[in-house]
Amino acid sequence: MIEAYLQHEAERNAQGIPALPLNPAQAKSLCELLVTPPAGKEEFLLNLLKERISPGVDPAAEVKAAFLAQIIKGEASSPLVNKIEAVQILGTMMGGYNIQPLIAALEIAELADEAACALSGMVLIYDAFDDVFALCKAGNAAAKKVVESWAAAEWFTSKPELAETIKVMVYKVDGEINTDDFSPAGDAWSRPDIPLHSLAMGKTSFPEGNAQIAKWRAEGHQVAFVGDVVGTGSSRKSACNSVLWAIGEDIPAVPNKRRAGVIIGGVIAPIFFNTAQDSGALPLRMNVDKMKSGDVITIDTKAGKVTNAAGEEISTFEIAPNTVSDEFRAGGRTPLIIGRKLTERACVALGKSVPTMFIEPNNPVAKAGQGYSLAQKMVGKACGVDGILPGTACEPLMTTVGSQDTTGPMTADEIKELACLKFQAPMFMQSFCHTAAYPKPADVKMHNTLPAFISEREGVALNPGDGVIHSWLNRLLLPDTVGTGGDSHTRFPIGISFPAGSGLIAFAGALGFMALDMPESCS
Repeated sequence: MIEAYLQHEAERNAQGIPALPLNPAQAKSLCELLVTPPAGKEEFLLNLLKERISPGVDPAAEVKAAFLAQIIKGEASSPLVNKIEAVQILGTMMGGYNIQPLIAALEIAELADEAACALSGMVLIYDAFDDVFALCKAGNAAAKKVVESWAAAEWFTSKPELAETIKVMVYKVDGEINTDDFSPAGDAWSRPDIPLHSLAMGKTSFPEGNAQIAKWRAEGHQVAFVGDVVGTGSSRKSACNSVLWAIGEDIPAVPNKRRAGVIIGGVIAPIFFNTAQDSGALPLRMNVDKMKSGDVITIDTKAGKVTNAAGEEISTFEIAPNTVSDEFRAGGRTPLIIGRKLTERACVALGKSVPTMFIEPNNPVAKAGQGYSLAQKMVGKACGVDGILPGTACEPLMTTVGSQDTTGPMTADEIKELACLKFQAPMFMQSFCHTAAYPKPADVKMHNTLPAFISEREGVALNPGDGVIHSWLNRLLLPDTVGTGGDSHTRFPIGISFPAGSGLIAFAGALGFMALDMPESCS
């Protein structure tokens, strides 16, 4: 296993990218090696366990969590991982298969405090909240500590706030940059492999981009991606993934994925902006005429101004929506939304008021006797109100979620990371509209694996050759429902639908609602 992995790693490193995360078979072999580690390979094996297995409900994460649970229970042992360290490693796995072993550790005296610390920092808890709260009510002090921590939103307050000043080197592309520039359609087969797919970024429009950004980063610069018009075209999470792989920061215990990059545009397309929010990036809209590649600029996030190396003001901006600062601090809009709901749930359970440290969105206020368009009424119904005005940040229930095949594998990865084992949206449909006629080898693999993945979570997977998703959904929908589609053209004319990238599609399916900034077009 070690020799095969090192050979694979060397092949990938030759391309300038890291090895793939471990698959379930590799994870199983790793756990066996950890029981009696070969001399001189201890640090290597421990790093694989901690950093090279995808979190959530990835199949390899199930193997990892089961092994660590065995260590906690004394059913297995490793000279490299003691029981406390096993709890600590479980605490980095975000949610899913690690949750029940951590809850069990709350009842083990010597592990309870460490388990409480691990659980307090997680938000992907779902129905396991009831198990922790039951222990809390039964008098378990560690469980009480966890619920009180969730109620106090320590999962959020323990993270650093958005820095007041950010110094970056500019990499600028003039003109319009669409998502096909970031994520070429001809390379769609590699989209689930973020580092590999990122090699195709800009290959026709800014082919020197990856090398230039990598050079500046090697010199120690934080690099901001800047463009006149950024992210138009199809709603591809892969486009944002590629940008963030170039300019972002590694995420501990989450292999081959990055966040926290700064993206600046004179115009940023709404879907791309939303995807950047969800991915933990910092998207900023401002005039970029006085910025050029190689400039070092300082972004003052409090004053809303940008200065050059000489201290001259070259642009001004407003952080909008106003919640972006909280989203960046939380690691993305998705963990912020899920975490806030967990905090509210814990506060209700404990009979406490919800904390006020979160930034509330600046939503428009309805006037007395306000009228609404049909679209506004439909979204309002999904939000439990009369209507939703344009510019409102809202969370409508999703009756239908559609996923198509060129982004479906990425959506599946996002679903795993969200620790989703069952869709909350009433209808989650996966189609194979684009790859059935002339499948590449990667498509054949997808056709054989993705349907079962969707079905296991009580979604509906069409067969290759069944046709496009539009016609299927139009046979099943009701006219007053709200849904979303996994690409700008994967929508449905019955009801109302909002296009989104694969990350938000996964969120809508897993949680049953969608984060939405009500578009002006719905007026």
